[in-house]
Parts: sequence; C-alpha cells; structure tokens
Amino acid sequence: MKTSRTKFVVIFLASAFVFQFISNSLLGPEAGLFPVNADWFPGTGSPIAWKSTLATILYPVKFVLIGPLSFLAKDPDPAPPVLVFAFACYWTAMALVLHYLLNKILARIKS
Repeated sequence: MKTSRTKFVVIFLASAFVFQFISNSLLGPEAGLFPVNADWFPGTGSPIAWKSTLATILYPVKFVLIGPLSFLAKDPDPAPPVLVFAFACYWTAMALVLHYLLNKILARIKS
C-alpha cells in the first residue's frame, strides 16, 4: 500500500461523512449528516424488517465511527460546525492510526 498519509486521511474522511449521511438517510426519518433528534443509531428499533436488519449490520461500524462522540448529542442545539469539526478531528486521528497499522502490517508481509 503506497498511499500517502494525506490522501488516505482525505479518502477516509470523505468515506466516513458519506457513510454517515447515507446510513442516516436510509434508516432515519429525514435525510441528514447528523440526526436532528439525537438518534445516533437510527433504525435499531424499527418495526420495518429491512431497516432493523440493516441497522443491526451497520451498528458495529457506526458504533466505532460515532460512538465515542455521541455525548455531543446531549446539547439540544449545537452549532453545526462544532459537530463537523469534532467528528473530522476524531476521524482524522482514527485514519492516521489505521494508516500506520496498515503500513506496519504490509511491511511485515512483504519481508
């Protein structure tokens, strides 16, 4: 894997924001990047079978991506840039750790 650190972080951030938007739009009542009613894991208690199944499959990924920062949902009306900035910082740190670990693993495999 010869991807630069910057390119990896940018792709990871874009993918995380797209994943968050699509999963919230499919499983939640309205389309959006962050849920308005602070339901960070939409669809988990849905009576519709496909929504419940999809939410169950996506739950571990969403838990890792947004779980540690779900305390931000307690603020009834946070400024939109605060949420985007907080998640971008968290996901950047996660992407840097993943890039480092993947490079170490691939270097061991090659040698």
